Amino acid sequence: MEPGNLDGAKKNLFRDVLWKIEQGFCYLSLFVMIAMPAAEIVARLAFRTGVPNSSWIMEQMLLAIGLFSGMITTKKKEHLAISLIQVIPEKFKTLCEIISSLVSAFVLTVIAFSTLSFIRIGLSGRIINFIPDRVYALVLPVGYAVMAFRFVRQTPVKGAARALPVLAVLLGILGAFPAIAKFIWGFDSPGWAYSFINAEYNLAYYIKIPAVVILLVSALAGTPLFVVIGGLALILLEASGGEIEVVVNQIYTALTQSSIIAIPLFTLTGFLLSESKAGERLVVAFRNLFAWVPGGMIIATVIICAFFTSFTGASGVTILALGGILFSILSEHSKYSEKFSIGLLTSVGSIGLLFPPSLPIILVGATTQTDIRHLFAGGIFPGLILIGAMIAFGVIASIKTKIPVEHFSLKRSLSAIKHCAFEILLPFLLIIGYFSGIFSLVEIGAIAVIYIFIVEVFFHREIKIRELPRVLLKALPIIGGVLSILAMAQGLSYYIVDTQAPQNFARWMQDTISSKFAFLLFLNLSLLAVGCLMDIFSAILVVLPLIVPLGQAYGIDPVHLGIIFITNLELGFLTPPVGLNLFLATYRFKRPFTEICRYVLPFLFVQLAMVLLVTYVPELSTYLRVIFN
Repeated sequence: MEPGNLDGAKKNLFRDVLWKIEQGFCYLSLFVMIAMPAAEIVARLAFRTGVPNSSWIMEQMLLAIGLFSGMITTKKKEHLAISLIQVIPEKFKTLCEIISSLVSAFVLTVIAFSTLSFIRIGLSGRIINFIPDRVYALVLPVGYAVMAFRFVRQTPVKGAARALPVLAVLLGILGAFPAIAKFIWGFDSPGWAYSFINAEYNLAYYIKIPAVVILLVSALAGTPLFVVIGGLALILLEASGGEIEVVVNQIYTALTQSSIIAIPLFTLTGFLLSESKAGERLVVAFRNLFAWVPGGMIIATVIICAFFTSFTGASGVTILALGGILFSILSEHSKYSEKFSIGLLTSVGSIGLLFPPSLPIILVGATTQTDIRHLFAGGIFPGLILIGAMIAFGVIASIKTKIPVEHFSLKRSLSAIKHCAFEILLPFLLIIGYFSGIFSLVEIGAIAVIYIFIVEVFFHREIKIRELPRVLLKALPIIGGVLSILAMAQGLSYYIVDTQAPQNFARWMQDTISSKFAFLLFLNLSLLAVGCLMDIFSAILVVLPLIVPLGQAYGIDPVHLGIIFITNLELGFLTPPVGLNLFLATYRFKRPFTEICRYVLPFLFVQLAMVLLVTYVPELSTYLRVIFN
């Protein structure tokens, strides 16, 4: 073998080994996060005790998977971003990719080096199970450094322009100098270092506005949202005289928050369902149950989509996983028009976000310190109303267009239900276990993964043991994308709260808008715009802290406010010009974006009417809460 080829083979082998190590850490972390709550349940029920330090261990596993899955998401180029990049003319896309990669490399380099001083100064050195917390926290500099390096490699430049990514990293190191100085010298930095640090803080103050504008423009160019949010947190904190390690501290806090552990668990449950043939079996069962009714397939479609979205927490998974089979049944077998079928499937892709175990509801509860059980209860009636409205619209359209119905067979229906009985039972088991108080939210998440794993791998045998790494690898970009945003958004939320912006905004709003109903209308319009431009997870962490004091000022129940927030963001996924579901449907159904927008319009108006109903009738969100007080 030629020397050049040998060197290339060694590099490829080295990259392959690193890639396997990354995946291995993710798989190990997920295994511990599933096994530990299960062990807690057994210890509590059988021996009336618990597993020592289990909460702390699971929090460290959450930190590990947050960073390692973020690295994998970066490698696969699947971080969440504003979808406007999809409508940019082809000749500008390379430029947008260059801007996105350079900004990402710069911001992540600053954060990677800032983590070093945080680990040295910000952590106590607490030792659990013979391992100091600083050892676990080393995943922070490793994770963000690898992500920065991958963005450098992904920059589409040639020739002399290859120096640009290197320059972005060097500027990032300079930007992190205050943190680097603390890492090297502690609080006794030499005089020249203090002078340099003060000069950097002064510079940050003067370039604050241009830097914010650059970050926002880069977001429109496709820069991942977690990078934009992290960059905003860094520049705003530094410009206000704060220490950039505060952002890292908030990242660490977010990724060791016990209530967040449920998010990767339920995401994994949703992917195990979508990678098996559970969707096909559910389609067959509901088709047999309802196809004899006018609009029966509409009923089946809406219920199935709501079921899958409630577990994955991401409407895109539902559209991509089930869009093909449901479109085939609706358009080819049930004779619905292509326009109607695509419009329906696009619009119901996010309709299950109000039902347990919805990840956005978990996050709203963690962000606003509202009882998650109350929020789950508050979402049931609004969720059922949205489902009912979409079904009613579909049934009326079916009757008007005289869609043929099928003959009902009790034997065939019972046989179909038998084949998906375990999946149908899952939400009922989880709701009973959680609302009864027998299990915690994290324990319910672990139970869901174990239950579906047993059902799909050993009972239905639709997922082979050897295929599990492939399924996990599909789930990791969603987990990594969500946790990356949660981590960065915590830093920006800290700045927003620390500056008392929510309280000042609330006072200004009260002086400007006196009517509660006028405020709610303003809130609807604002959240629709937010839903267009941001994913639901970053919106919850960045925008919701601004809204909570407003809700208090206008006497809006926190549960009602949380449900208003989620229903509006659901609708924002369908709102042109950059609603996320519109682009996913364009990709899945291979139709022009403008056509997708036109197909969705009637369904958009139906959901808008239901959102207004949920907004102005608070009892729909608060009535069931009394049961769990």
